[in-house]
Amino acid sequence: MRLRVVVRGAVQGVGFRPFVYRLARELSLSGWVQNSAQGVFFEAEGERGELEQLLLRLSAEKPPRSSIQSLEASWLDPVGYRQFEIRESRADGPKTALVLPDIATCAECVKEIFDPANRRYRYPFTNCTHCGPRFTIIESLPYDRANTAMKAFQMCPRCQAEYDDPANRRFHAQPNACPDCGPRLELWDPTGRVLPLDDPLAAAADAIRA
Repeated sequence: MRLRVVVRGAVQGVGFRPFVYRLARELSLSGWVQNSAQGVFFEAEGERGELEQLLLRLSAEKPPRSSIQSLEASWLDPVGYRQFEIRESRADGPKTALVLPDIATCAECVKEIFDPANRRYRYPFTNCTHCGPRFTIIESLPYDRANTAMKAFQMCPRCQAEYDDPANRRFHAQPNACPDCGPRLELWDPTGRVLPLDDPLAAAADAIRA
């Protein structure tokens, strides 16, 4: 059997595609999932029992930041998908998908920021699929890196590896970055010259208090 599902609501920028991907792989289903300008679409093929489990678990186990406004499911004849994959997003049609506001830094990212042994130690733009910028960086739907202010920052090999790893909490995290490849804080003098500082934020705070 083949199941086609259209999910609308706050389902972009919350790890919904990775969630569907992992769930489908766990249930040994094949097919695809993608963002669209309206929400998230996916098709899955397999035994009817596993497909029904997929439908039930979509709402019961959805990412905590997500909100499903509507879910449309239809049963179709199989076409022979060989694996489950995340497909390139579609931008056609009306742009009705909901975009969440920025999400406060999660506990796991905070732990990394304050760990001297972590490569994101004291990096203020640390984020993952559970937290970080959303509304303030998006320029167009669907919510993909190419449609955000992060398109100017190419991920380094280590960030790309996190982005591509289904077991990583940064799997398909669109703003993923680190000190080597992402945005950084700078303090400028009145002439526009970047000051050579180890901690621009602390220096800015000191200047305000002075």
